[in-house]
Amino acid sequence: MAGGKQSPRQKMVNLMYLVFICMLALNMSKEVLAAFGLMNEKLETSNVKTSESNLAFLSGLETKKGENPEKFGELYEKATKIKELSKEYFDYLEGLKSEMMKDVEDPTDYTVMDKSDYLDGKFFQGDNLSEGGKEFMKRINDYRTQVSAILPENMAEVKASVKSRFETGDADGKVEKRDGTKQDWINYQYEGFPLVASLTKLTALQADIKSTEEDALKSMLAGQLTTEVSMTNYTTLLEQEKSAFYSGEKFSGSVVLGRKDATTKPNEVNLTLDGRKLSEGSDYEIKDGQVKLLVSAGAPGDHKIEGNLVFMQDGERTEVPVSSTFATISKPNAALIAADKMNVVYRGVANPMSISIPGIPNNKVSASAPGLSKREGSKYIMNPGTGRSVTITASGTLPDGQKVSSKSEFRIKDIPRPASTIRGESGSVKMPRNNLEISTIGAILEDFDFDLKLAVSGFSFKVPGQPTVKVNGNKLDARAKSALKRAKRGDAVQIFDVQAYITNNKSYKLKKVSNVFIELTN
Repeated sequence: MAGGKQSPRQKMVNLMYLVFICMLALNMSKEVLAAFGLMNEKLETSNVKTSESNLAFLSGLETKKGENPEKFGELYEKATKIKELSKEYFDYLEGLKSEMMKDVEDPTDYTVMDKSDYLDGKFFQGDNLSEGGKEFMKRINDYRTQVSAILPENMAEVKASVKSRFETGDADGKVEKRDGTKQDWINYQYEGFPLVASLTKLTALQADIKSTEEDALKSMLAGQLTTEVSMTNYTTLLEQEKSAFYSGEKFSGSVVLGRKDATTKPNEVNLTLDGRKLSEGSDYEIKDGQVKLLVSAGAPGDHKIEGNLVFMQDGERTEVPVSSTFATISKPNAALIAADKMNVVYRGVANPMSISIPGIPNNKVSASAPGLSKREGSKYIMNPGTGRSVTITASGTLPDGQKVSSKSEFRIKDIPRPASTIRGESGSVKMPRNNLEISTIGAILEDFDFDLKLAVSGFSFKVPGQPTVKVNGNKLDARAKSALKRAKRGDAVQIFDVQAYITNNKSYKLKKVSNVFIELTN
């Protein structure tokens, strides 16, 4: 029959067979399109969950930065910058997806999304790239390069994964096909593909962005946790049977390690002093991870503190026993010298101090040190000069005529690094554009014991995509406001290089003021 003339019936059979094969092919195509759509849905759901997880990581890092800016400040700034770059790139891809789907009546009917017209027209112009295609390539290359540059050098694995996820072919932007020939990466990935396939690929790129954020945040926190458990975070404690020993008596005690952690607080405190139960508020307070005792030293003699501290660990109650003694003596044999607010003195600050010797009237006590001056009674003022420490010598005469003299060394520290503020808030702030225009730029010393008044004489103002504006004074000037008008909603505006000074001590040079970031809400 192959070489002869076919009958009408045979022609009809052949035609029906051809139609049957086409129907099979059509059904397979619809199943593949639907599979791409389901994959896209799963990626979208995963992106939402990863976004929530990343936000929690960043929030945790921000909290840690607030507790210890020196340890976590730089990590938080890097994480925030990666988040900004990721959001900008993610939103660009989301815009592409919205444009692709605007003419689709039912966004869940994936079987009709078989055309490649949109991206073919968006990315390509003949054999060359259109402006849209050039922008697409620039976005992916810029994101890969900028994120890699921000990541610390010790995060080589994360850097490698960023390069792998956002790779765009070889040095010439080419990829090798199955037949051994080379093709431009963007053509290989996006030219001629069904709409739903390209949609899924863009969502996969968004998933890579979220994974990059997650890897960076986890690695930053993991690296810091490694530092946290480092031996440098431990201090030595002396355990001894009693707190006072007689001359010639054999000392009995042990040196043990204790970890310093201001965030570890007991869930329950059960302590007694010489059998009397201690109450929170009047007898002790919990501060900086410590149970700080507020009790009187009591009568001369030995006193015993006993009980336990209760911690909840993985839902289980854990009791840590407490058993310590201290001795109270009646006759002093040395001067007592202590700073009223801290165990150090600060350069550039009038440090109030109390210097006295128990049992000796204040008018019979003298104290001397460079920068030390007496006010009245036991009150002194220390204005330290150069150097890293100062020694104060106190001396006096007991009623029985015995001379008492003692020296005490204090560390001299500089005033800590101030934080810049906008509307009184520091770090990362959200506010409307018009509020920013009228807000005052300030500077504060966070968690500093002295109430120093700081003022701002100038700062630098940066809007994404606009030149940096240097401003004199503490509010936005006309040039800064003009740059602000070009910012978009969600842009992170930065205020940095803040020039701050102490109002009553302008000659003292403060450390560099930390930056403040403002996310525009409109």
